[in-house]
Amino acid sequence: MLNNFFKFKENGTDFKTEIIAGVTTFLAMAYILGVNPTMLADAGMPQTSVFFQLQLYLVLHV
Repeated sequence: MLNNFFKFKENGTDFKTEIIAGVTTFLAMAYILGVNPTMLADAGMPQTSVFFQLQLYLVLHV
């Protein structure tokens, strides 16, 4: 059923690969949300503002 809907074979992938890719993407974004505001706060920017601006950017552009 999933193979027919997502056309895994036509796209040269499988369910396991797509799950691993999704988890990897999620972990990378979680890392960015945690580390980036801290680095910018060290440079003098307000950490809370940077955190919420980054969230807004990710929602609108990803």
